[in-house]
Amino acid sequence: MELPEDRFYALGGMPSHRIIELLAAEQSVTVDAVHAAHEKEQAFLDLIHLLKPIEPVMAVARENRGRKPIAVASGGFRRIIHHQLELIECINWFDTIVTAEDTQRHKPEPDVFLEAARRLGIAAEDCIVFEDADLGVEAAKRAGMKCIDVREFYQPIRIPL
Repeated sequence: MELPEDRFYALGGMPSHRIIELLAAEQSVTVDAVHAAHEKEQAFLDLIHLLKPIEPVMAVARENRGRKPIAVASGGFRRIIHHQLELIECINWFDTIVTAEDTQRHKPEPDVFLEAARRLGIAAEDCIVFEDADLGVEAAKRAGMKCIDVREFYQPIRIPL
């Protein structure tokens, strides 16, 4: 299957197995999406040492941890998200972490953000989402939350494979 880099970033926030199912259907390919997703996640883990925090977002989280309720709401798998947060040394900053395993529907549906707000005990309209993908921006809007698109001041480093 083909997945151009720009499409990869456009699908950010969607669980890997859903992306693989989508691509397989579009390209008329038969694939075990769950198995392929696990292989993709392992490949990501092989490169995770290259992960760098988005400093402006880290600064907001650092300033607000323990002062305001904050959460991570991700379309990724829990073990990967926890590993990323441990690597950038901020796993204990958040009052809750919501991942793909916690909701039936995924971005662009608002469920992951609404679940985070529910766990924090905060009304959706009082939440601010920091998002780095189109599907996440749409999900935040659908949730009735304010959204800051971090791509306005941050672009991921694209590493040639």
